[in-house]
Amino acid sequence: MIIDKVVTNINDLEQAEIEKRHKEKVILESAHLVKRIQRVETDHGRELGIRLKDPRDLKVGDVLYMDDENMIIIDVLSDDLLVISPRTMHEMGTIAHQLGNRHLPAQFDEADMLVQYDYLVEELLRELGIPFKQEERKVKQAFRHIGHSHG
Repeated sequence: MIIDKVVTNINDLEQAEIEKRHKEKVILESAHLVKRIQRVETDHGRELGIRLKDPRDLKVGDVLYMDDENMIIIDVLSDDLLVISPRTMHEMGTIAHQLGNRHLPAQFDEADMLVQYDYLVEELLRELGIPFKQEERKVKQAFRHIGHSHG
């Protein structure tokens, strides 16, 4: 089966619509959420080709296929993350600036900043005294590197 578009997201469906269908999952590394063309396998062994026409990234909960009885949903493996919890706007600005200088993408979850684990960032956080913890956690979307130049 070739998937060329995302049908919907499971968060946009009524609970009754979800419960009446057999669910299969495609479990990806978060970095693969940005790949528009890939060969994957569901947790039930069904092979799929993904060839998305629109340029958006996949997200956790995206429904790749749905009929009256079945649905195939995107999920992700947990990532090794640094969960940074700045206490003040100054700490937030300091760490955001430092991460930006290192070109490290971050995501936000409530008051926490999430970055993929990096021992140099861990050392920096210790030096700056900014609270953090290392944690295995699923992210909802890929960490996106944004290109730019210093010129």
